[in-house]
Amino acid sequence: MVEVFAVASGKGGTGKTTTTLALGMALIEEYDVTVVDADTGMANVLFHAGLTGAETTLHDVLAGEAPVETAVYDRFGMDVVPCGTSLAGFREADPTRLREAVATLAENTDIILLDSPAALGSRSAVLPIVLADQLVVVLQPTVPSLSDGLKVQEYATTYGTDVAGILFNRVTENAAIDAVAEKAKQYFDGKMLATVPESEQVREARRNNEPLLAHAPTSEAGDAYREAALALSVGTGHSDAVADRFRSAVVPDEI
Repeated sequence: MVEVFAVASGKGGTGKTTTTLALGMALIEEYDVTVVDADTGMANVLFHAGLTGAETTLHDVLAGEAPVETAVYDRFGMDVVPCGTSLAGFREADPTRLREAVATLAENTDIILLDSPAALGSRSAVLPIVLADQLVVVLQPTVPSLSDGLKVQEYATTYGTDVAGILFNRVTENAAIDAVAEKAKQYFDGKMLATVPESEQVREARRNNEPLLAHAPTSEAGDAYREAALALSVGTGHSDAVADRFRSAVVPDEI
């Protein structure tokens, strides 16, 4: 079995990478998990996972210079495929090769989490959403964030990607979360996965190059991410069939 989740937001600063790695660490209690940094223009997973010294990254894979297996690193109980941060690497990367990379990874894992680009302005940005079985939308409790997230949902559903649910992140005590959450229920598909509080421990984890659940496993934010992971519905598709679907996935010509 294998299920692919795209973690997306529609804007930067929502804590998308923190969310991707936290969900991954929560899910490893039951599944084999692979995290892929598919944000080829603004990669962050390598910083959060302590992989800044990685010799081979997704940039190399998408440039046709290395097989994806050489860009997989065992970190914190997960397989992690980081992406490079250089402009040259981004320019050389062919986003269409992500199909084959994900198909190969699908043969040896249960869940793939794609940390997706924040904006939808290019093929490289939307392809993770097109490839995924389900979409996790990461929001902050503001109306503009809802608007950005709705654009991501619209694109996903257009290409047949289901919405697993929405996750409110970086929620402060004075945020009007109840009112915003009520609006979200009206417009978003999928369930409310969790509400994750703003946390200094998240920032400390980032400074220590660790995922939150490795740095502060008993934190309030960590508990919220575990709640979100438990709320996800994981399919039972056969890995070979799923891999074939990825290889033949349509690459949008225009956004």
